[in-house]
Amino acid sequence: MRTLTTTEELAAYCEEAAKHPYVTVDTEFLRERTYYSKLCLVQLAMPGTDDEGAVLLDPLVEGLSLEPLYALFRDTSVVKVFHAARQDLEIFFVDAGVFPTPLFDTQVAAMVCGFGEQVGYETLVRKIAKAPLDKTSRFTDWSRRPLTDAQKTYALADVTHLRQIYEFLAARLEETGRSAWVEEELKILLSPETYTVAPDQAWKRVKTRTNSARFLGIVRELAAFREIYAQERNIPRNRVYKDDALVELASNKPQNLEELNRARLLLREARRGEIADGILEAVKRGVDTDASKLPKPDNSREKLQVNPALADLLRVLLKAKTESAGVAAKLIAPAADLDAIAAGLRDVQALSGWRKEVFGKDALRLCDGKIALAAKGQTVRVVELD
Repeated sequence: MRTLTTTEELAAYCEEAAKHPYVTVDTEFLRERTYYSKLCLVQLAMPGTDDEGAVLLDPLVEGLSLEPLYALFRDTSVVKVFHAARQDLEIFFVDAGVFPTPLFDTQVAAMVCGFGEQVGYETLVRKIAKAPLDKTSRFTDWSRRPLTDAQKTYALADVTHLRQIYEFLAARLEETGRSAWVEEELKILLSPETYTVAPDQAWKRVKTRTNSARFLGIVRELAAFREIYAQERNIPRNRVYKDDALVELASNKPQNLEELNRARLLLREARRGEIADGILEAVKRGVDTDASKLPKPDNSREKLQVNPALADLLRVLLKAKTESAGVAAKLIAPAADLDAIAAGLRDVQALSGWRKEVFGKDALRLCDGKIALAAKGQTVRVVELD
């Protein structure tokens, strides 16, 4: 198992990889103790059936530059193949502002090809590569050196089997004419907005049961302070304070340290010093914010008059259509979108793009009373109505 430890070795490998139509890529990283993922290992493999064109890249070696790898990522003549690429892409985007293009995500492709929802790599290795996969090293500390032979074997398998999986899925997409479907899905993964957390928008990730504008204004300030504090110190946001503590603080609105220390859910480290001061200042900003500038929750869907019978019919139609097309149902429409369609909304993802062809057109016809559904045995079919 070859490990690249110098910029020159990496440059030579990437120069050779650029001669091929694709390269498979995976990473190992740690994030438990940091805000941003710490890249610990990169695995790469050129087309082939053995380990000859597969390497491990050690980014923790002092003096090694990843620029040759990023140059390969920018080379549009070489497809970069990942499985469940989101976290990998975030690492490269945060580090260098680069996305691997063109990108192929085998998890997305597998959903389009009927392998189920968010199918795991191990499942694809078993079903497509017909090979076992040893996952015993999955939860090891990838920042420790030296790496064991078991770790290296595990890591390399994440890109060697990926070659066969990619070739199988790419061929299936070409046969079915669905390559454009995958490209449409990957636009989200290749958008900077997917990986950029603006502190003033962080409150939208906090689950609350109260939609009071003032309460949400305090939540917004507390979430923004936490995000900035965590980003600047590169620590997990939950190490500052957890969501349940944030919601408690927004409810109780402490005005001084004595009131702050009455909080039940706040970590000990957050009851003094910079965090405590930041909490009190954030609460004050939220309390003092002009009413016109408070966040306005989107309650539009809560007020929808959903036709439950129609929603149930849409679920049956979705199941029938996705089984027939061999596509994961969740990829087309989650339950909330089906309810929205049944309530009359039309600005729904399931009614646009390739989803409209698979499901959306008939969903609209069902809503308009132009078709009915009939069951025969284990199948459901569409019946045209006059």
